[in-house]
Amino acid sequence: MKATLNALAGAGLPALGVKRPWLVTVMNLLIAIAGLVAIFAIEVRELPDVDEPVVNVRANLPGASPETMDAEVTRILEGAVARVSGVEEVNSNSEEGNTRIRAVFNPSSDVDRAAADVREAVSRVQRQLPDNVEQLAVFKADEDAEEIMRIAVLADGMSEQDLATIVERDVVPAFISLPGVADVPLFGSRRQILRVELDPGRMSTYGLTVTDVRSVLTQAPLDVPAGSFRTSDQTLLVRADAAVDSEADIGNLLITDKVRLRDVARIAYTPDDATSVVRLNGQRVLGVGVVRQAGSNTIQISEGAHEAVARFNAQRDDIKLEVISDEAIFINGAVSEVLRTLAFSILIVILTIRLFSGSWRFTLVPAVAIPISLLGTLAASWVLGFSINILTLLALVLATGLIVDDSIVVLESIQRRQKRGEGTSASSVLGTQSVFFAVIATTMVLVAVFVPIAFLPGTSGRLFREFGLVLTVAVGISSFVALSLVPALMARLGKPESPVPGRSETPNIFQRIYSGSLRSVLTYPVTSVFVSMGIAAAAASVYTSLDSELLPTEDRGKLSMFARGPAGVGLPYTERQSDQIEAIFQPYLDSGVIERLYSVAGRWDPNIIYVVGTLKPWEDREISQQELAAEIQPQLSQLPGVTARVYGSNSLNMRWGWRGGIQFVLLGSEYEEIYAAARVYADAIRERLDSVENPRIDYTPSQAQVAIKIDRERLADLNVSIDELAQTLRVMVDGVRVVDLNGRDQSIPIVLKAGKNRIQGPNDLVNLFVRSQTGQLIPLASLVTVVEEGVPDELRRLYQRRSISIDMQTVEGVALQTAVDDLMALAKEVVPSSITVVPEGEAARLGESQRDSLYAYGLALLIVFLVLVAQFESLTSALVIMTIVPFGLAAAIFALFITGTSLNVYSQVGLVMLIGLIAKNGILLVEFADQRRDAGASVRDAIEDAANIRLRPIAMTLISTVLGALPLILSSGPGSEAREAVGWVVFGGLGLTAFFTLFLTPVIYLAVARFSKPRANARLKLERELEAATEL
Repeated sequence: MKATLNALAGAGLPALGVKRPWLVTVMNLLIAIAGLVAIFAIEVRELPDVDEPVVNVRANLPGASPETMDAEVTRILEGAVARVSGVEEVNSNSEEGNTRIRAVFNPSSDVDRAAADVREAVSRVQRQLPDNVEQLAVFKADEDAEEIMRIAVLADGMSEQDLATIVERDVVPAFISLPGVADVPLFGSRRQILRVELDPGRMSTYGLTVTDVRSVLTQAPLDVPAGSFRTSDQTLLVRADAAVDSEADIGNLLITDKVRLRDVARIAYTPDDATSVVRLNGQRVLGVGVVRQAGSNTIQISEGAHEAVARFNAQRDDIKLEVISDEAIFINGAVSEVLRTLAFSILIVILTIRLFSGSWRFTLVPAVAIPISLLGTLAASWVLGFSINILTLLALVLATGLIVDDSIVVLESIQRRQKRGEGTSASSVLGTQSVFFAVIATTMVLVAVFVPIAFLPGTSGRLFREFGLVLTVAVGISSFVALSLVPALMARLGKPESPVPGRSETPNIFQRIYSGSLRSVLTYPVTSVFVSMGIAAAAASVYTSLDSELLPTEDRGKLSMFARGPAGVGLPYTERQSDQIEAIFQPYLDSGVIERLYSVAGRWDPNIIYVVGTLKPWEDREISQQELAAEIQPQLSQLPGVTARVYGSNSLNMRWGWRGGIQFVLLGSEYEEIYAAARVYADAIRERLDSVENPRIDYTPSQAQVAIKIDRERLADLNVSIDELAQTLRVMVDGVRVVDLNGRDQSIPIVLKAGKNRIQGPNDLVNLFVRSQTGQLIPLASLVTVVEEGVPDELRRLYQRRSISIDMQTVEGVALQTAVDDLMALAKEVVPSSITVVPEGEAARLGESQRDSLYAYGLALLIVFLVLVAQFESLTSALVIMTIVPFGLAAAIFALFITGTSLNVYSQVGLVMLIGLIAKNGILLVEFADQRRDAGASVRDAIEDAANIRLRPIAMTLISTVLGALPLILSSGPGSEAREAVGWVVFGGLGLTAFFTLFLTPVIYLAVARFSKPRANARLKLERELEAATEL
């Protein structure tokens, strides 16, 4: 294999570059031009598309309790959705009057196809649902996902209902029509309704029931197209119109011959009852959110939304749209910071080459490889359908040090030959030929590491696929540039030196120190091995104390807070609690640390408060998002009557981030059994665990419920229809949307309900009347029994099983993995075997990430070893290089420990990448030692000569790669946490690994290589046998 490669070197790329330099130059220019074209066409986003396709199903059953929704609606819909092909997870929430089902599909599923399949599955079971189920909808959005943009609608002197009408008619369509937008929820919106409030006393006086009034209102918008008269000359349309839309006209509707609607009800156009209250910096506003579809581009949506805001503000003076928060600000900032880091890395690498080469002429040669390789990588990324994102730019930063390595090795080999007096053309070809195998070998090893990163399973694989392939393309292009353009340039720019007889090249002071140290190490190899083993053992002990988390905490310039009040409280109570929470944030708003404070009372339920504080730009503030949260959280914890938590989102937009640091779910068949186990588990967590605090059970059976027990026998005896009874209860308790009035260029619902303060408790309910089928008025007291009880306000399901969640926070300084391990061990002790305990949210993803990382480590080590064996045609040479890898990883572990960096997906990928970088430097040393052995040198002389001669290129490549990562750890601004995680692994790990490469590799080679014969022996044996065969 090696002979074939060397033959290719002599007659292939190096010779082509020297013979036809313009052809090679044009080929490299075409690569660069393709990259320049790609810059203007490639998509820009925060991360690769790692979104899981999510489809939500929503259904309403007005007035139904959570138990009714769970048994009659949720269970049926969930079963249908779970049978759809490609579903990985189904979870659901049943609340009063509504159910929400969230289906997560495998990453390869198309969200449009998935939504269509779910709609088909839901339609098949729709007949099994209660007849009065309303608004059964399937949509391609995650209801639990946070909005990527929040817009406040401000208007002075305009009524709430008029503002809501304008927003629904003009603002929402402008946002929902943007590509990639899944939903545009409104908060604080109170649309106009026609309220018909019944007086039960007057109805009893006139002998009327709720059904009588409802029947009359149903006919209010009567507008019947009767057809047309046609003659020979014209056509006349006929329209039967008895519609009414004014308050007076509706009040004049006759219920009986002598009783009009106004006699028993109050009729008025009013705003609908508030379901949420929104404030911006204390001012009451209407809130608009923008939720994106899975796989869509946040930056593109943001640009479209800002254009829509500008158009609307230019058209109207009485209403103003103001963008409160925008995730694209962080993304654009993070991308800009990585581009700045890339520029610094290029500059540092070029200066490093200048320092070692001593000549700007020789610096120019490898420096040319940087833009060509980077632009070529961009072109390949565009062709492969990748995007410019934080991870691909991070790959380019790391590639900056790698792509000059091959050029440095070729340049140094050519330069060494020119110093011996060889001509520029000959030295360019022969110098490249001598290292051709080493360049190809290092490239293959790096590819062998980066490709497994690209094909990791799970979330890590989707996240780092583009990262791994971009690095693969970058090192591939750099090797082509090094083997073609570098010899072409050196043949023109090089200058042969006339050798002086009897004078050899004098080593500098660093080479002399290294040479002396190496002789001592090789003379006493056992000491070196024991010292290295001690360092590795120390790293193994340190590894267990490293914090382990899925993602590093990020300062995204936005602080979020979630608070929950007692079950069953109304919006006025929640609004009062929101006032207290805003008062805690107010000093930071006054000082300017928080620029805008946006609060929603009644965000998901009436007892939930959601607050978003948009912080000043990163460069204008001294306090970080995490430090600010640490100051605010103790104050929120002291608030009575509400549980509040401050949190920050992350790049992966993990669900349930607002509920605390860790979520565990208990699964079972009966809620009572699960709740009992959850209470025992939560009590044990408080008493026995020091790693977590504040466990909270999301199941609270304290919602007051009035259970009306209907006596079916009495209904039959008195000839009362159960539908008549049900309609009466729904109207008088919660109100019913009877019909819509179409007029005034809008649709206005008629809501029929009991008058204010008319129904104040169970006693008022039983005094209502219903009409029997014989026309008699029957009091409800003779048909029903009223029982007051406590019930849960929300019921959850996960994996089609009933579930209860416990969420808690990790104690400061405790790693997430430590807390998860403690919780799982405790669950095995105190939770009954009939109850299943599973982690949820980030805790679940953390376990998946660690499994993926172990898979990547093992696969990378195996593939690198096999590639080395194939390239060296020797097990011993491959073993020498692979033996250094664990020591290099140990150095990286020390770097993480010293800097306090956690083990997360970024640092773990850095460790996998480090395997290839360590092996690359080992190849340069071992390959030249093998060449010296083939020339007849002993093992000791071969490795000693190889180490001394290869010191310069190894040092240059190491320092250029290490210093190329320096801007990563010195970076600041948005997204710096992820860059630091990878930067410390490469900078610290590879920097410390230099000592292992330069000292331990020769020791291991000296110990292992003696057991194998030089490869030239096999070639000579074959030649002798072939000669003998021809003589026969």
